[in-house]
Amino acid sequence: MSKIAIVTDSNSGITQEEGRRLGVSVIPMPFFINEKMYLEGITLSQDEFYQWLKSDASISTSQPSPGETMGLWDNLLKEYDEIVQIPMSSGLSATCATAMGLAQEYEGRVYVVDNQRISVTQRQSVVDAIALRDAGKSGAEIKKILEEEKFNSSIYITLETLKYLKKGGRITPAAAAIGTVLNLKPVLQLQGEKLDAFAKVRGKKQARRTMLKAMKADFEGRFAPFVQNGEMCLQAAYTGNPEEAEEWKQEMQETFPGMEIHMDPLSLSVACHIGYGSLAIACSKKVTA
Repeated sequence: MSKIAIVTDSNSGITQEEGRRLGVSVIPMPFFINEKMYLEGITLSQDEFYQWLKSDASISTSQPSPGETMGLWDNLLKEYDEIVQIPMSSGLSATCATAMGLAQEYEGRVYVVDNQRISVTQRQSVVDAIALRDAGKSGAEIKKILEEEKFNSSIYITLETLKYLKKGGRITPAAAAIGTVLNLKPVLQLQGEKLDAFAKVRGKKQARRTMLKAMKADFEGRFAPFVQNGEMCLQAAYTGNPEEAEEWKQEMQETFPGMEIHMDPLSLSVACHIGYGSLAIACSKKVTA
């Protein structure tokens, strides 16, 4: 049986410490803040990131350098036969496409998974990959299974402010101004490659209700067979607002009694574009060997 190393990036929400505990290599995502490079979870903490964000620092996302990625792979392949890498969704970053291009140099020893995941759903894919590897699946089989399951996940996110959507050019300044005056909160969805609009409601409380209703519809509709088999995982995420997130998790628990809910901060790559104070609900089907 091949020895397989599992690799992901910090967009999964898996910290360096948790990665060591799981036996997973976590590539830190780079950020440029006021033109200086920082690495998520190494030279940039969540708290520091939000301090920079609130001070209106110039923040841009980047991707790991090819040299660092290949250096990690070369070291791992001294000990392992194969590598399975699970990056963030190809629809949200070029990181996945870059890794796939680099993997071609490794003659079938590195498998890059493109299963459209981010944050807590990406984390679940890493957990699934570990389970598949431990069940004796090869790198090629793990990649195939995870990619076949790529649409069996769902994410809804609401924002505290429209400021960062305006800053990123996703909405016009006029729409942002009107939305702010009317206390409009967008609910965004991620059902595949792209982050799309789902609903627009008045106030955060209504946005939370909308997200719970949408997830309930997913559970009772397209994911119903997986729910009946106990295969759905429920997750919560947030951007810099842990106290509100705990209340949100409790609200989710009341809507989905008996379900275990995993909660993490949203990845900084997402937070960069939606700002402080967001809340998310997510689910993904647990992959079985």
